[in-house]
Amino acid sequence: MKLENTRAQMRKGVLELCVMSIISKKEAYPSDIITKLKEAELIVVEGTLYPLLTRLKNAALLNYNWKESKTGPPRKYYHLTDDGKEFLKSLKETWSTLNHAVNQSTNKRTK
Repeated sequence: MKLENTRAQMRKGVLELCVMSIISKKEAYPSDIITKLKEAELIVVEGTLYPLLTRLKNAALLNYNWKESKTGPPRKYYHLTDDGKEFLKSLKETWSTLNHAVNQSTNKRTK
């Protein structure tokens, strides 16, 4: 088993939470989301992000607005729907519980 494959799977597992959290702060353009994910060392390429955004939109968790751009065609800016806000709240609670469980099982000292 290769460590990099496991790392990639772990990042993919939290990607939805991270993307929705970024969008929850303010509506976001996909390249801005990618930049923030790269800054957090969750390396993502457009080929990974766009299917996720589409899936979240189809699930009615995201929606988008078109905004004019000074440098080209109009851009899609994503924002959370009310259902998306509730879903993100639940995801954060799940993450907190999971994070606690992982910390308990990986950091517990033996006597």
